Amino acid sequence: MKMSRRARRMERHHARTKRGGTLNLIALVDIFTILVFFLVVGASDVEILPNTKVVKLPESIVEKQPKQTILITVSGTDIIMQGRKIASVKDVLNAPEDVIAPLKSELEHQSVRQDSKANSDITIMGDRQIPYKLLKKIMVTCTQANYSNIFLAVMQKPRTAGQ
Repeated sequence: MKMSRRARRMERHHARTKRGGTLNLIALVDIFTILVFFLVVGASDVEILPNTKVVKLPESIVEKQPKQTILITVSGTDIIMQGRKIASVKDVLNAPEDVIAPLKSELEHQSVRQDSKANSDITIMGDRQIPYKLLKKIMVTCTQANYSNIFLAVMQKPRTAGQ
């Protein structure tokens, strides 16, 4: 029996719609590659300060992200710059002068090692229990060594609804 033109058209249409849909894998791979690239580039923006169990940072509501600077860590017993012990806290507190000589010489050495456009930024990561007198001596030493931008590292606490 001969099929009409309309019946043949309907049969082709039904055969076409019965097939399952296919995925274009090349397009999916492209999308995932772009997504991974975006995540890697976005993740490299964050600087994570070294986590020391000895230093308990104060909490603050901060908006600015830290940038790459020279790091001075102050624990209850030691002053450490870039991972190397510079001085003992007890010796610094007992000293009559405001400038910490070993720290100043190390900072001057760092500024000579850097390129001609000197980076004048320093981050002080100090325990929340350190005395103000010690913090003041460290800051005076930094300014004497021509480091004008001094940042204090803090732990970011979550904002509450009223802030």
